[in-house]
Amino acid sequence: MAAGERMIPVRGILLGLAFAFTAYLAARGLWWTDDVQNPSLVIAALLLYLPTTWLCIFWEPRLAADDPVEASVTAGVRGPTRLPVWIALLAIANAVVVPAAISMGVAADIRTEPFATWYLGGIGALMTIVMARRRPLFAWIGTAILAVLSALWMGPLDALRLGLVGSVVWVVVAQLLIRGLDRAARDTAQLAELQRVSSSWQASQLTRQRERRIQVQRALAIAGPLLTRTVSTGGRLTPEERLQARLAEGRLRDDMRGPRLLDDDVRAEVERLRRRGASVTMLDEGGLDGIDERSLALIRAELAETLRSATSDRLYIRTSPHTRVAVTVVGRSGTENGLSDEDAVDLWREIDHPGR
Repeated sequence: MAAGERMIPVRGILLGLAFAFTAYLAARGLWWTDDVQNPSLVIAALLLYLPTTWLCIFWEPRLAADDPVEASVTAGVRGPTRLPVWIALLAIANAVVVPAAISMGVAADIRTEPFATWYLGGIGALMTIVMARRRPLFAWIGTAILAVLSALWMGPLDALRLGLVGSVVWVVVAQLLIRGLDRAARDTAQLAELQRVSSSWQASQLTRQRERRIQVQRALAIAGPLLTRTVSTGGRLTPEERLQARLAEGRLRDDMRGPRLLDDDVRAEVERLRRRGASVTMLDEGGLDGIDERSLALIRAELAETLRSATSDRLYIRTSPHTRVAVTVVGRSGTENGLSDEDAVDLWREIDHPGR
């Protein structure tokens, strides 16, 4: 048997202890050592107390898909969920009814006997459970009612001596524990978020280093032979070698300024345009960040098709920050070598994001 199968969930242990302890406290109320003048009241109090207590222990609300998430960070699967209001009100009713029923069910001279004072611990345990189930206001109201009624029925000193102090301490400890658990869970969540951000930053740095290393290797592969040839000939290159140098410079610039726009088809069309003398400028300013590879492939395929039919002297390809447009392609032609007001825009193409 695996180690995980041998482990008993901590939540199950706590629920079992709460069930056993409240059952023991209620059983003390049946251990009569003297005559009880109205046993039906005592039994009725027990029959009200036990179901209410076990509802507070075991009730788990069934959340719908659109229900708001529990605000407390240790609630839900990580801790006790908030008790429904109607059960919390039922616990308050117990704090009112049970002490009165027990005290009226026994004679005045035996109200300090163990079987007549069990409700001090019983209601205290119930309010502790209500506090643990994230209803502090109800828990303190019930504790205050218990203090007032027990002082009225048996006297303040006897109430304090026989268990009221312990009940108040239980409620205080439960509130401190819940606050401590929430604070610890919140700190853990913050540390986990910091670790996630740190890991993400480290991964992005590794990715950038890898990309820079690939770009350097590609640059050496493209420009290395031409640089070697340029040095060996003292800069005296043939027209073909000058063309290759210009194409190599363009490929390096494309890889640095628009890597996400490129695939084999786009590179081939850009090189074809440059070989016929066209000027091609590519610029990726982050407009394609966060796009999946399938969408990128569709955008690049449409870009390659656009370049395949382009006849412009100068082409400008850049990503777009627009939510609908992914890439814009502008082609201009004119008689001058540089741009002028007389240049005509003979190509304008907007490539949309797939599915938008």
